[in-house]
Amino acid sequence: MAKFLTIGYGDQAGYDRTAAELRDRAHAHDARLREAGAESGIAGSPVQVRNHDAAGVVVEKGPFMSAALPVAGFALIEAASIDEAIEAVSATPCAIAHGVVEVWPLHE
Repeated sequence: MAKFLTIGYGDQAGYDRTAAELRDRAHAHDARLREAGAESGIAGSPVQVRNHDAAGVVVEKGPFMSAALPVAGFALIEAASIDEAIEAVSATPCAIAHGVVEVWPLHE
């Protein structure tokens, strides 16, 4: 099995305009992924860490990357292929509620 990092993007407006029944199914799907071993969580406030040339650590509040939607959460999942990983995240809240989920293969 390969590992994949997923990044979910979404906002409250997209979530609110999604039917409650669909949101509930998406949350139940997330729960099943966690029961199957996925590690996931809601995104907190990020910090940027730099230590250029090992000359000293500089920490700055806020995200480095920018996107049309805010980062909503992360997950680490295992799947046999990228296609299986895509299928696994296609029913999650960010994918359903007018957001997007990135799937990043992790190579060792």
